[in-house]
Amino acid sequence: MKNLPFEPFKIKAVEKIPVLTKERRIQAISDARYNPFRLKAREVTIDLLTDSGTGAMSDRQWSALLSGDESYAGSESFFRFEETVKKITGKKYLVPTHQGRSAEHLFFSALMKPGDLIPNNAHFDTTQANIESAGGRALNLPCAESRDLSSEDPFKGNIDPTALDKVLSDPANHVPVVLMTVTNNTGGGQPVSMANLRSVRALCDKYETPLYFDSARYAENCYFIKTREPGYADKSLIEIANEMFSLCNGALMSAKKDGFVNIGGWFATDDEKLFGRVRELMVVVEGFVTYGGLAGRDMDAMAVGLMEALDVSYMRQRVEQVGRLHAKLKKGGVPMINPSGGHAVYLDANAILPHMPVEHFRGWSLTNELYVRGGIRGVEIGSVMFMKQDPETGKITYPEKDLVRLAIPRRVYTDRHMDFVAETVIDLCGDATQIRGYKMTYAPKHLKHFIAEFEPVD
Repeated sequence: MKNLPFEPFKIKAVEKIPVLTKERRIQAISDARYNPFRLKAREVTIDLLTDSGTGAMSDRQWSALLSGDESYAGSESFFRFEETVKKITGKKYLVPTHQGRSAEHLFFSALMKPGDLIPNNAHFDTTQANIESAGGRALNLPCAESRDLSSEDPFKGNIDPTALDKVLSDPANHVPVVLMTVTNNTGGGQPVSMANLRSVRALCDKYETPLYFDSARYAENCYFIKTREPGYADKSLIEIANEMFSLCNGALMSAKKDGFVNIGGWFATDDEKLFGRVRELMVVVEGFVTYGGLAGRDMDAMAVGLMEALDVSYMRQRVEQVGRLHAKLKKGGVPMINPSGGHAVYLDANAILPHMPVEHFRGWSLTNELYVRGGIRGVEIGSVMFMKQDPETGKITYPEKDLVRLAIPRRVYTDRHMDFVAETVIDLCGDATQIRGYKMTYAPKHLKHFIAEFEPVD
């Protein structure tokens, strides 16, 4: 049964979904200072805020929890986890972390100096924050195809090799590492081709610069290579993963995505000296090197989940569910990033709300309205998340794209839930001129969107 017409799993447990009245949702978003992150989970009907740590674990993962070895040092859970990561990546050295953000912090703290430049196809918010908080500079070099949101190019997550070559060849730049995010979350969950990764590897070899992957959604990227890139249709996902990771010097991962766990991550490398520095830092901030802030049972569940993500029947269902939602929205005339990505649908707030001034935060406004209309929580990836303010002049620069990401948790929602999401978004876009904007009343220096506060514009 090559193309299953149904989900390749059965449901063993269910969770009641809260459904509030519109009046109650209006009150809830007001109480949350108009920030969806501050909403209580019991106030959200369909939660598409993130696919990080929100997936459903399998029966095999729940079983693995019971075999967790909670020894402080050298637990059997660590060695089972280590064996799995090495099977996928082939890397020599590994440390577990409690999530991807911690792996980023350890990695950049051990590798980077103030003033260093870190190129990427597109840094996500936490990665950029870890770089900038350590005094570095995060540089995005997306491929030209990604600038056209409507185009159907199959690998819009690629980096621009010509731009990367220019950066690496400039002696004024100190680049300690090139980082590639697979799939490209900021760029719409779009995949990176093996050909693009090979070209980056060649450039890194030319300029003697290490290449690392942010591999939170590595399995989704492998599936897109299998289905979209010539020469890979007959390869298994683990064969593609092995080839992909062979091109990098190391990787870091939030396993809360393609690891199916609610907490957990890792950093892996072939660089023994870098591993030593990371290990020393880890003991100070995370815990001993064989548990990294995790319980043994978490590592066992993570080991199982990392392999389950490489099940092609699961991955087909995963990507096709996102694709079906994307197709329904496209049929309804909703502006989005095309083609559909691996973990989310990205709405184009600039195209949906062209009447609204950019300083009124189009993506944020669309996100709040989506919650009020249908109890659906998404996340803005745009003006609030990536706005820049000049420290001397105070001038604010807004990003070119203002998007709303609807991230679909793994093995959680059915297609009927997605039908409701599609209907709500299409109805909302039908009278988008009624949506009001917002002004920011409080924001921290880094990662504003998590705890910022807003008020509606009169």
